[in-house]
Amino acid sequence: MATTDKYLRIILSAEERTQLEKLAKSQTEEHRKVQRAKIIMMSSEGMSNLVISSNIGVHRNTVSNIINKYLTGGFEYAINDHKRSGKPSVITDEEKAWITNIACSRPAEFGYAQELWTYKKLQEHIQSHCSQAGYSGLSNLSKSTVYDILEQSEIKPHRIRYYLEKRDPEFERKMHDVLLVYKQLELCFDDEGNLLPMEGDRVITISYDEKPGIQAISNTAEDLRPSSIHGFIVRDSEYRRFGTLSFLAGLDLLTGEIVPLVRETHKSSDFIDFLKLLDEKYPAGDRIRLILDNHTAHTSKETRSYLATKPGRFEFVFTPKHGSWLNLVESFFGKMTKQFLRGLRVKSKAELEDRIYSYIHEINESPVVYRWKYKMDEIAL
Repeated sequence: MATTDKYLRIILSAEERTQLEKLAKSQTEEHRKVQRAKIIMMSSEGMSNLVISSNIGVHRNTVSNIINKYLTGGFEYAINDHKRSGKPSVITDEEKAWITNIACSRPAEFGYAQELWTYKKLQEHIQSHCSQAGYSGLSNLSKSTVYDILEQSEIKPHRIRYYLEKRDPEFERKMHDVLLVYKQLELCFDDEGNLLPMEGDRVITISYDEKPGIQAISNTAEDLRPSSIHGFIVRDSEYRRFGTLSFLAGLDLLTGEIVPLVRETHKSSDFIDFLKLLDEKYPAGDRIRLILDNHTAHTSKETRSYLATKPGRFEFVFTPKHGSWLNLVESFFGKMTKQFLRGLRVKSKAELEDRIYSYIHEINESPVVYRWKYKMDEIAL
């Protein structure tokens, strides 16, 4: 290929060529060194800078600089970076601490509207206030240097990681009460998972919760079903809302059956109607034990008044605050969301209600008994 006489003067020794070939094929060396080795080898073979830049994927000026470095200082000078002349900029520990302290503060404390820092915003703030704070040497601080300083301390002021604070002082006790119920239920099944016969009055255990805000959404145009042209459903991105429904559900932990109730709301009156539904469903002599959360509807004056009319009929076992994951019905809700609610389109709230009941009917035709495993070995009867 055509090249200038200047670059024809690159003549590699056998030792240099061996080193360059090894470096060019390396999978562990720094990427920039691998690129430079390839540039020098291609140039020694007579390739033009333009062809080399196209093959390597760098600007032709970069190719020219590497070749000039080789011609000026040889192999080592071209492959490795060398410190530039001039006094290096030194950021003191005190200045780093000042920068870190700003990054750990909220932008709003400095009069900014945003909630989180960006590196650009940090850089601008530091440059604007460094002289006033006595750190005038930071006036030319780069954004990348701000990043490096914070990275050394593993501080990422632009990110949020969520946690859940235990706000229930009785968390452990309440969790133990729930797990004790699950342990007692284990005794109701044989080794093969079959429900043992029960004589006399029984204890029915219901895992209960509400799933509010189920949206009734309608398409504005008909879906296109999968075909040989497109193997998936094609749906118009626009839709129409009809409102929401609440799904009150109880999971019978002995049989796996779901007891459903669909309502507009999930107030105390709705919860009482669900209790009445259970009262009608199970024999009068059975005690109905519910595992449920601390929603106000479950402990309201209206609910307590109803329970007073049914002495000994109901027993509540409350999960700890922020401990809804201890309730087995949550597993069913997860299944329901994936199997049934995902992508659901209806033409009215009435249709949504009908389809929820139809789905529960299908589930109850082949019920699944849910079992709790976590920390069960730690529970003693």
